Amino acid sequence: MDAESVSIWPRMEPFLLGALQVAPSSKLSLHYLRKMALYVRTRDGCFPTLGWPMWRHIACGKLQLPEDLAWLYFETFDLLIGHTPEERLEWAECLSQCSSKSELDQQRSKLSVDTLQFLLFLYIQQLNRVSLRTSLIGEEWPSHRTRSPSPSDREAKTSSQNKNWDDQAHLSFVQSHLAEILELLVEPGQLSQSGQALKDCQITLEAVRSLGLLLEGSACHSRAVQPVHRLLTKVPLHTQAGYSTLSRSFPLHKLLSCLQHSLTLNPFGITACLRSGKKLAWAQQVDGAMKRAKIARNTHMAPLGSKIVLMSQVFKQTLAKTSDKLTGSNIKIHRCSDAFIYLLSPLRSVSVDKCRDSTVVLGPVETSVHIHSCQNVRVVCVAGRVAIGASSCCTIHALTPTRPLLLPGNTDITLGPFHTFYPSLEDHMASVGLAVVPNAWDQPLLLGTEGLVNPSLNTSSSPDPTCYRLLPPTEFNTLVVPFEMEGDTCEVPGGLPPQYQAALNEKRKRIQNWQKTVIEARLNKEQKRQFKELVEVKFHEWLLETGHRHELDSLVPPTVASVKDLDVPAASTARVNDTKHTRTGRTLGQSPMAC
Repeated sequence: MDAESVSIWPRMEPFLLGALQVAPSSKLSLHYLRKMALYVRTRDGCFPTLGWPMWRHIACGKLQLPEDLAWLYFETFDLLIGHTPEERLEWAECLSQCSSKSELDQQRSKLSVDTLQFLLFLYIQQLNRVSLRTSLIGEEWPSHRTRSPSPSDREAKTSSQNKNWDDQAHLSFVQSHLAEILELLVEPGQLSQSGQALKDCQITLEAVRSLGLLLEGSACHSRAVQPVHRLLTKVPLHTQAGYSTLSRSFPLHKLLSCLQHSLTLNPFGITACLRSGKKLAWAQQVDGAMKRAKIARNTHMAPLGSKIVLMSQVFKQTLAKTSDKLTGSNIKIHRCSDAFIYLLSPLRSVSVDKCRDSTVVLGPVETSVHIHSCQNVRVVCVAGRVAIGASSCCTIHALTPTRPLLLPGNTDITLGPFHTFYPSLEDHMASVGLAVVPNAWDQPLLLGTEGLVNPSLNTSSSPDPTCYRLLPPTEFNTLVVPFEMEGDTCEVPGGLPPQYQAALNEKRKRIQNWQKTVIEARLNKEQKRQFKELVEVKFHEWLLETGHRHELDSLVPPTVASVKDLDVPAASTARVNDTKHTRTGRTLGQSPMAC
């Protein structure tokens, strides 16, 4: 076996889930990251692990980032790295017991991250930068007087061309910046005062181990994926990479050459999924509506963390699925319109991209749900994080322990509480480590080029602080998931916020009063028939006017079956008929997806 048989590629998850989908602050340029790399290696309590208090000191005191933004980066990295569901639930329990900021800070102080991996994580925030030119070097650390680039045009371009799913962009980024990435791993004694690596410097094996955040590979076309440091210390790459068993280190120039020679496109990325992934079979659709749809997956071959399901161009159709094929997958829902999509399994991440006039109901999402360039889309989810960018007229009903991110380009975004359930929802939440508290759905962060947005200092390159609203309780209704499944969940996990529950109770009271009025009217048989016909006519007129008639009709499956473990959308005919009957009995002002 020779070195030509070894392939190394960029891991998908750091770029997909770790790189915030906005051009980064200039204060995270290579110049300042080099200074940070020097600083953490020469200060107590910063290396090999970096705790929240020291990162806050560096971010706020040295880089002069807002504390909320410093926490956002720290929290995002912590969300990306591997924690067991039990550890996440335990952390959620600790946070839920904090009643003050001091108690919250005390809990956060218990968190620490791998210092070198965190440096690499901060570096890949450059992925969505239009130009990778660094800021002018003229000071030790940024100052309040440091002028940032004025990137209004670049920001608009960046928001429409994010590269988080683009494995070609991941490879190009690593190939172009591998030398700078490796320099961040070099020990201080082998760096110049500017932070650049000296000639013939060495990189330790432990530092290369941290490189496993970004790179992995396999030998001899094997599907057994290995961390990059294992490939570099074994035959045949150990000689080419210059690994010394005595010093347990690599010469920088040899390591760089070896990695550049071995780098290739991720065999489990979106490109490979489109080229050779398996199709997901769904129920036969009426009117040929699914002929244009492209639904593919690589879940039959990809390792954990690289599973992809792509759904593109689903048009005027209801699709539903719960299956092991979805569990732990990264889902991309792309260019769908007039669609109703139910993915009721524990998921790794979800991206809803360039969709319009659609409803997406998700099972618990371990990491992030990102809505990008969408119009008139409703997303219902329990997720580790929710981010919305360059979208308009969208409604997000979320249960999330982190503050929703509003990126540049949004208009008319509505945030509402999570308002549905299905029988196995709580079991799925536990399997990915998501709890009902804390829940920050109504506390969004507005993120612009140079950090968080101050509503009084809005600029053309930052999100408009008036771009969102919280859903008024008077407009609130719950949502029915109209499929038969097994499980014990019979209500919205954690319940509804008091003001929304009160509004719902008031609506139910009005319905009861209306029903009582009808009973007390003592209509004769003919009057009851006429009244019933009138209500049904008006209701069906409303269904046609709003387009919800298609939604209800599409729920009737070709065969009666359970949705569980099928590749096709299926619902109980009895349940659908019951749902239609229940909705017909409601006031005409309610949504047909509400109960």
